[in-house]
Amino acid sequence: MHFREKAVLFLATGCFVGNIPFAPGTFGSLLGIPLCFVLSKINFLFASLCIILFIVFAIWTAQLAERILQKRDPGNIVIDEMAGMTVALIGLPFNLRSAVTGFIIFRALDIFKPFPIRRVEHRISGGAGVVLDDVVAGIYSNLLLRLVLRMSDII
Repeated sequence: MHFREKAVLFLATGCFVGNIPFAPGTFGSLLGIPLCFVLSKINFLFASLCIILFIVFAIWTAQLAERILQKRDPGNIVIDEMAGMTVALIGLPFNLRSAVTGFIIFRALDIFKPFPIRRVEHRISGGAGVVLDDVVAGIYSNLLLRLVLRMSDII
């Protein structure tokens, strides 16, 4: 394997976190939380731009990793979970409550894939298919987390 291929796999697997033999998506999602913390410290519009650029980078990286591994949406690619977590927590206060609750909601949606998440996963191929289902799960998570945080403030 060439250096370029090793570098792609290093990035796609979240510094090889995705090679953990159990629950690689969960560990990939956890890896996204420090990124969310950093993004919470900068201007919302700039953070949003960074997330969009990261999603594009994740799609490109996942596409290359699929080719290298010769497998469709392999479980060890976790850059998609990292991208999904950034979407799940964007624009929300970053604290222990929002990070933990957002992580749990995102993982549940990513695992169970309610409509239209599963459809995105099956209808779109390549790197976009790998990443965009997690982005949709992140959008759903963000909205649901906002509702949960709002309701917990009311009660």
